Amino acid sequence: MKSAAWTGSVGDLAAKFGIGTHVLRHWEDVGLLQPARDAAGRRRYGVDDLVRVAVIVRNKQAGMTLEQIGVLLDAEANDRHRVLEAHLADLEQRMADMERSREMTLHALRCRAHDVATCPRFAAHVEDLVAGAGG
Repeated sequence: MKSAAWTGSVGDLAAKFGIGTHVLRHWEDVGLLQPARDAAGRRRYGVDDLVRVAVIVRNKQAGMTLEQIGVLLDAEANDRHRVLEAHLADLEQRMADMERSREMTLHALRCRAHDVATCPRFAAHVEDLVAGAGG
């Protein structure tokens, strides 16, 4: 059985995703959303808008900028693959950074040194930064 199509106001949609109505209005201002309007001019969101907002929210959580998300959602965008490849590279770098942080945290939990910065094995986790490799 097919469920009835969802429609709602800006407040309904904002509540559904736990975000402020001002966020949805901003996304509309920058061209990410184009809600239908009722006879009184009020925004009316449908199922397609639900999916679009879910895509925006999920990609914001993954660190994409609104500009990047705009390219992702633009069927006409010529540089879509370039934007996605750059974002993928960023995700891979952040995942590597998180894994390094996880290793440091696990070592700190097991380390007997009162001040982990004095532990030679712990210091190895930050050697690249100390050497000036950046962060």
